[in-house]
Amino acid sequence: MFESHFPDLNKKSVLITGGTGSFGKKFMETLLQLYPQMERLVVYSRDELKQFEMSQKWSSGSDHRIRYFLGDVRDLDRLRRALEGIDIVIHAAALKQVPAAEYNPWEFVKTNVMGAQNIIEASLDQGIEKVVALSTDKAAAPINLYGATKLCSDKLFTAANNIRGKRNITFSVVRYGNVMGSRGSVMPFFLEKAKNGRLPITDERMTRFNITLQDGVNLVLLALKNAWGGEIFVPKIPSYKIGDVADAIGPNCEREIVGIRPGEKIHEEMITESDSFNTYDCGDYYAILPTVPNFNMNDWQNHFKAVPVPQGFKYNSGENNQWLSVEAIRELIKIHMDAEFAPL
Repeated sequence: MFESHFPDLNKKSVLITGGTGSFGKKFMETLLQLYPQMERLVVYSRDELKQFEMSQKWSSGSDHRIRYFLGDVRDLDRLRRALEGIDIVIHAAALKQVPAAEYNPWEFVKTNVMGAQNIIEASLDQGIEKVVALSTDKAAAPINLYGATKLCSDKLFTAANNIRGKRNITFSVVRYGNVMGSRGSVMPFFLEKAKNGRLPITDERMTRFNITLQDGVNLVLLALKNAWGGEIFVPKIPSYKIGDVADAIGPNCEREIVGIRPGEKIHEEMITESDSFNTYDCGDYYAILPTVPNFNMNDWQNHFKAVPVPQGFKYNSGENNQWLSVEAIRELIKIHMDAEFAPL
């Protein structure tokens, strides 16, 4: 998905915050394969053990393009140093566990909000060309603290285009749903629980968007190529029902209804009705534009053949027109998570 929209990152230096996470590893793997003449790829994160483990697979000794940079997005001075000589910044660092955010709200604000502003300040100071920040479907009409911090982060990045002055820099955001196989997500959780013959289910009615790690990476590359500044890129991706995930992984397992956790929704949203006034259909994806873009709207629409969505349009996982069947879920698990997978 989105391969035709890949930019040319050869001769470029790229830094990814939160680079030791699931997304960061896949992003690194993809860039190393696609861009043999990339100047540098810097993994910026605060976990020295995870950086060490990554270096066992991707060693800076055997590949001169790779750098590992210890630091926290809460530390503006460290970010400024890390961004010296960098062209592209991908901001993937975040605290993201919903229950943990309800119990530790200020920690999430410091990383997800203040950290976002630090990325913006350091990028403006160091002459970065493009910044793409990762968002989440929980940032649309948020009902939990995590979603609220990510919505605030999205607003900071889209508004940052208003303070770039004469700098040649663009800030944009990508927003997508649950990443298949990422840490803490439902599929690896169910795969583990199914071994014990019991699946804890929050609510049978619950639905979620689904995207693979590779498609998440591809969407970021699309944003790098297509961003004019201030867009929120939203992919057209399928939904699944939590009950179908349970059927796919553990059809013979006992089900235990445990109830919705604090801060969870039955259905997730990526575009709300209020967003519809500024949302455009661009074929494989939607783009939510700033209320007052810093570019000529006619030129942008013509360039991307973008069509305004109807007023009142919304995009949520419960009313999607694309759905994963039980068999499709099983096939995706085999392809992206466990080639030896068999339902229990």
